[in-house]
Amino acid sequence: MSPPPLLAVTDLACGYRGRRVLGGIGFTLAAGDLLCLLGPNGIGKTTLFKTLLRLLPRLGGEIRLNGRDVAGWTAKRFAAVVGYVPQAHVPPFPFSVSDVVVLGRVAHMGAFAAPSRADRLIATQALDLLGARHLAEEPYTEISGGERQLVLIARALAQSPSLLIMDEPTANLDFGNQLRVLGHIRKLVEDSGLAVVMTTHDPNHALHHATRVAALGRDGRLAVGAPTEVVSAAFLRETYGVSCRLAPTPLPGRPEARTCLPGDDPVESLGPRG
Repeated sequence: MSPPPLLAVTDLACGYRGRRVLGGIGFTLAAGDLLCLLGPNGIGKTTLFKTLLRLLPRLGGEIRLNGRDVAGWTAKRFAAVVGYVPQAHVPPFPFSVSDVVVLGRVAHMGAFAAPSRADRLIATQALDLLGARHLAEEPYTEISGGERQLVLIARALAQSPSLLIMDEPTANLDFGNQLRVLGHIRKLVEDSGLAVVMTTHDPNHALHHATRVAALGRDGRLAVGAPTEVVSAAFLRETYGVSCRLAPTPLPGRPEARTCLPGDDPVESLGPRG
């Protein structure tokens, strides 16, 4: 019998204070998958994300990790399997990069315990994976936005998770840092077998880097599949109100890749979007 998927979401219903925002959400994720979550603002992506992270109680359905329902798990047990990478932030104190990364070991430490030598080593190895060890003693508040995002990923990796959930990891980064961060994420998935769920506002991120795409339409329905199957000209028109064409753009290891380019038709207005 084949093992269960790493993550299985079945008939999930999400919302706030009992008010349902999304329902009937279902998808699976295997080790080595990078799933991009796409959709317009205000459709429920953040609600779904918070429900997957158990920051919001689910209103129905199941979330299973390695075949086990996470409903009764402690926060510490959940954090030992699932790492979270928020959008870049600046803490109020100038902690060193190594101190920020070693915080990822908290899920594996006893109450009131200080990080051990082994914890420090794992944090250093996480920085090594991202080519960021040279930042270890730098104040986190004084490094660049792209470097801060790599440090947040390293902190999540220090948890030794099986699944990373990433909230727009390239938000507010310039073009060069976007490419660097996305390249590191894809390499981690390919080399380590991690599974990643990542939100993005850029369909090209999904087309160039994802193994699978989960697209929330304006009707609240979720379409899941290969990037070139889900991110179509029709989806972009219906979801974002823009005319686009998808040009073949073979990339290393991804001969089927496409790039979303502006089309020739007038833009349709579907209301304000951020």
